Amino acid sequence: MAKLFLLLFAGLKYSKIAASGASMLISLAVYATVFGWRYAAGFVGLLFIHEMGHFVAARQRGLNVGLPTFIPFVGAWIQLKEQPMDVETEAYVAAAGPFVGAIASFGVYFLGRQMESPLLLAVSYSGFFLNLFNLLPVSPLDGGRITAILSPRVWLIGAPLLLGVMLYRPSPMLIVVALIAAPQLLKAWRYDPKAPENARYYNAPLQTRIEYGALYLALAALLGVMTYEVHEQLSAVHSPV
Repeated sequence: MAKLFLLLFAGLKYSKIAASGASMLISLAVYATVFGWRYAAGFVGLLFIHEMGHFVAARQRGLNVGLPTFIPFVGAWIQLKEQPMDVETEAYVAAAGPFVGAIASFGVYFLGRQMESPLLLAVSYSGFFLNLFNLLPVSPLDGGRITAILSPRVWLIGAPLLLGVMLYRPSPMLIVVALIAAPQLLKAWRYDPKAPENARYYNAPLQTRIEYGALYLALAALLGVMTYEVHEQLSAVHSPV
């Protein structure tokens, strides 16, 4: 009987891995039909690295977390099966995705420069832009979860920024994000720092707030610069002589 339970548990474990892998392959196939398989493989690979940053960080903090799930033209996410107990843990898990994603994007960028490959530069651009977009200070994006350590009211600043991105680059992903963000914005509007549950969850030392705030600003600035620079490089490659 014990062996049977172990086999069932192993089957469930591998079925979850298979489901995650299948969703990744479906996204790869869909993107490949639109952008070609080389670009699709690089883009999905950077998405995977970003999500695994969250996954590893959540495991480090002892949270029960599922493997990444991919949906074409919407993105990818990990499922936190239990929520963080404090805002610092939430910020730590959120920051790991764009931090690791930025490192991976730089790796592709430097490889693209060395090989003089416009394709790799384009993949790195998608990585820089993806991680920069995720730093918009509105929940459920990573930026909203990081800046929550300062105050959930920061999300009210992120709302017009999200609207601007939606007008600039309409996509199904942005519509999904906006729908999920709507109740979070209402929560930010009604936020009472003196409420006992808020005082417990959002309590963090001033030094910790400063550290996460500095990390957020530095990462956003770096990704912003690189998004612009790589865009200019790609424009120069495709511009007529």
